[in-house]
Amino acid sequence: MHAQLIALDWGTTSLRAYRLGEQGQVLEQRSLSAGIMQLPTAPRLIAGVMCVDGFELAFDQACGDWLDAEPGTPVIACGMVGSAQGWSEAVYRETPADVAGLSAALQTVRSVRGVDVHIVPGVLQRSVLPNMMRGEETQVMGILASLPAEKNHDPLLIGLPGSHSKWVQVTDGCIVHFDTFMTGEVYAALSAHTILGRTLQHSEAFDAEAFDRGVAVAGSADGAAGLLSTIFSCRTLGLTGELSATAQSDYLSGLLIGHELVALVALQQRAREHLPPIILIGNSQLCARYSRALAACGFAQVTVAEQATERGLWQLAVQANLLKPTLVEV
Repeated sequence: MHAQLIALDWGTTSLRAYRLGEQGQVLEQRSLSAGIMQLPTAPRLIAGVMCVDGFELAFDQACGDWLDAEPGTPVIACGMVGSAQGWSEAVYRETPADVAGLSAALQTVRSVRGVDVHIVPGVLQRSVLPNMMRGEETQVMGILASLPAEKNHDPLLIGLPGSHSKWVQVTDGCIVHFDTFMTGEVYAALSAHTILGRTLQHSEAFDAEAFDRGVAVAGSADGAAGLLSTIFSCRTLGLTGELSATAQSDYLSGLLIGHELVALVALQQRAREHLPPIILIGNSQLCARYSRALAACGFAQVTVAEQATERGLWQLAVQANLLKPTLVEV
């Protein structure tokens, strides 16, 4: 099948490329460790030019052969590629941000191939403690595009677990507020670079009991002491024989996710009377952990979405008229 769009999810550590056919169907996909902080450096001939620019090299590596085979295919990208450290800065849209309006603010960079790469802007939330996102706004677009029309105006909470977990409140198609928790990055740092890692052993098998215990502690009276206090229990429970070395990893995971969700519940209850339905986007195993923890924290309506990034990039390309009129059916 012929490609109608090349879509790039270009973050800090990775670059995912999608070759999309009619109606956004994924025809082919690739994943490269060529995020904006680890771009390739070896010079290469691109379109008859010896190129040393890391973004050009990564772009060619990701989809150069696709463009050779099907010249003229439009290209759209989201993520950190549009940051100040990226290929070309796409200025943030500010909250409340109409997700559909992102397509009118694409930043275009001309590659050495002569191909225009259209970059999606991120979203900035100005407050005493500012917040920002790049890439997640496109996933939100993908979620909204998949909802029935009658659901588009309902309040919705979209969770994006990861190194920097985002919780995005959407109303009437607008990102009205979002919170960020550095849960994944803190877990990695604690388990690898602190005293907790001395007794902790990672295991491929998920210890549900240890994970649930961590979530429960975060929501208990003992958890009221706060994360900085309760994380030490990962070590003390191990030293007293109550947690095996292989159980400590999942206990710590549950503890961190539990504290994140306790804070989320408090924020949601302060903002509204009822907890809204939740849609999760992300790695399937991580979403499974969050679904389990959310259920324990009283969130009854939780679903997990797939291919939100691809759908979001396709929808934004359609709205920006990047595709031929005969190919924009959704």
